[in-house]
Amino acid sequence: MLGYLSRVWACRYFWLSLVRIDLRARYRRSVLGVGWSLVRPIVLTVTLCVVFQRLFHRPDTWSFAPYLLSGLVLWDYVTNATKMGCLCFFQGESYIRQHPTPAAIFPLRIALGETIHFLFALVVLVGLTWYIHGPRNPAVLLYLVPVLLLLFLLAWSLASIAGFANVYFQDTQHLCDVGFQMFFYATPIVYELKDLMVGSKLHWAVSHLNPLVPILDLLRAPLLRGEPPPLETFATASLVVLGLVAFAGLLCARLQRRLIFQL
Repeated sequence: MLGYLSRVWACRYFWLSLVRIDLRARYRRSVLGVGWSLVRPIVLTVTLCVVFQRLFHRPDTWSFAPYLLSGLVLWDYVTNATKMGCLCFFQGESYIRQHPTPAAIFPLRIALGETIHFLFALVVLVGLTWYIHGPRNPAVLLYLVPVLLLLFLLAWSLASIAGFANVYFQDTQHLCDVGFQMFFYATPIVYELKDLMVGSKLHWAVSHLNPLVPILDLLRAPLLRGEPPPLETFATASLVVLGLVAFAGLLCARLQRRLIFQL
């Protein structure tokens, strides 16, 4: 594995140039540029806050905005990395046919691009949280460094798994669209876990079976509560991410040499 990662690092100028090309092509002649990646979660957050205030008459609706935005930003990061990862090997087909580069480079290209968008969104999220709830202890934000590393590994792994799956079964990209639509409502993004009846089967299933719950808490604990993430939560999220990393590595080791015959 170390030898494989060293080969990936040796190609760093190649995959960095691919990320740069993707960003330029995506936002060419655009006024907002990367800012367009923030429009959807911000608009959806404002819309949901207005709906909650008008329909449910909640006086604290706008204080709920950072919670909503944090969930939507992380959700977009995970889903975009997975959906775009489905096409990563088809997008890199011309490079794969010309040179035996490590296959992990192409989902890495997707993960890096989405991480850049996520970092911009994170800055906006910190600003919104401090504006609504007041400044937090800046030292607590240092806990986001290992969280960002975990999220990057998560995005890289999901893009890799989706990419290999879509090469062999091209309905994967469509199944992802349907699956994420259902999974969205099983994830505490627009609601809190305490809104579910504590002790019910639904509460237990969402809190124990949804792998995004501990990852969301890693992001929300330092940002919204101004406290370090619990060690138990960090350990659970790390196990989820490491499991996906191991599975993605296994797929890469088994399928990389046969990949070109499936494109």
